[in-house]
Amino acid sequence: MNVGQIVLQLPLDTIQQMKATYSRAEKPAPPGAIFSAKTPSCSITAYKSGKVLFQGKSPETEADKWGSAPSGPKKPPGPKAGVKDHTHPGHKGPAGLKPSVNDHRYAPAPALFTSSHIGSDEAGTGDFFGPITVASVYVDQSQFALLKELGVKDSKLLKDDAIQRIAKDLMQVELPYSLLVMRNERYNQLQQRGWSQGKMKTMLHHHAIQKLLAKIDPTKPDGILIDQFQLPSTYIKHLATEGEKLQQNVSFMTKAESHSLAVAAASIISRASFVREMDKLSKQAGFTIPKGASAAVDQAAGRLIRTHGRQALPVFTKMHFANSAKAEKFV
Repeated sequence: MNVGQIVLQLPLDTIQQMKATYSRAEKPAPPGAIFSAKTPSCSITAYKSGKVLFQGKSPETEADKWGSAPSGPKKPPGPKAGVKDHTHPGHKGPAGLKPSVNDHRYAPAPALFTSSHIGSDEAGTGDFFGPITVASVYVDQSQFALLKELGVKDSKLLKDDAIQRIAKDLMQVELPYSLLVMRNERYNQLQQRGWSQGKMKTMLHHHAIQKLLAKIDPTKPDGILIDQFQLPSTYIKHLATEGEKLQQNVSFMTKAESHSLAVAAASIISRASFVREMDKLSKQAGFTIPKGASAAVDQAAGRLIRTHGRQALPVFTKMHFANSAKAEKFV
């Protein structure tokens, strides 16, 4: 997959001139954009901030007509981004992280955050209702400015409507990603077979990354960063039980979405998918299904049992959560 990216910062009068030039090639523009167009060589999207994205097989064909991309800052000397020195067990992760959680040999090299890399994150793991969704996203370093322009950041800092909007914008710019959804029927089957939630998440992340690597091939990311939900040694053990091995240049970090735009984009795409799945369950139930695992969730589960019977629980919920027993007092 060879998709080029060029971002120019242009005056608004130039952008208006571009809009007129590409009027016959215009297509629906994402929120926050002045116009969007599709030419044989690339897609063009101009934003109100003055940033213009050229994306496609040969974006320079159109970009060169309007300006030249600024040269990025030189990377400091050191190992290739995302490649860690495994010979030093005392390797320290990024400053400010708890050593007990992130002080391991799979901590990311600082240069990874400014390089082209894959980020992987999940949603729905702490919710009684709804599936687990996992997204892996590849972000080229040339896209960083655009993602910031679109408002990409930790999804926990965004409301669901903003998450849905930004996720749609990410689809518009054709960001390479892989999304997996484990619905409750499958979740409960695996849980009854003895799988922990940690193992389920491990396999979802692993397969989402595998699918994304195949999608972007022959492009090779400088590294892969997974938002850490368990010790890397446990993750690797889970893979081994299913005959799988860790991919090359994989790093783990808690709260990675606060440091990596790729992980932040993955958190938004996975959360947007989870919200859509919850909307589907609400329509199926006939009432709004709440998120989380609070007392309001217990009441909703009781209502579900009253209206659809206990046989509905494996379809709607993660059965081993304590909410299953708590719901009984609302039946």
